[in-house]
Amino acid sequence: MSKVSTILARKGNDAVSIQTNTKVYDALKIMSDKNIGSLVVLDGEAYAGILTERDYSRKVILEGKHSDQVTVGEIMSTDLPHVHPNDTVERCMQLMSDKNIRYLPVFKDDKLSGIISISDVVTETILQQRETISQLKSYIQG
Repeated sequence: MSKVSTILARKGNDAVSIQTNTKVYDALKIMSDKNIGSLVVLDGEAYAGILTERDYSRKVILEGKHSDQVTVGEIMSTDLPHVHPNDTVERCMQLMSDKNIRYLPVFKDDKLSGIISISDVVTETILQQRETISQLKSYIQG
């Protein structure tokens, strides 16, 4: 079974981060420039939450707020479940499906070690299936 550590090894542990007092507009600019859908939010050096495009659309736009007046600390997601590098990809899929979320923070020894997305989980699943198919072909062809 594939593990979260396999995903992080492939994609890297670097997650783009911002501070809680960053204006939403500035955060959106960073996401656009880097072509990403989420940012890690820090309070000083400590993990505080994740800002997603979904947070923006539901907590700023739909509430008639202005992104240049709201901070990410006011709208970030803070209730996401955490996973560990040794957790399986299947567990991540189950969490994401059950909670209807697209991102999971990964913690090792109470320290943030990365973020995985639903796209990362799907990619890992496809790679694992391809490997299994290749092994079965080799076995059958003997």
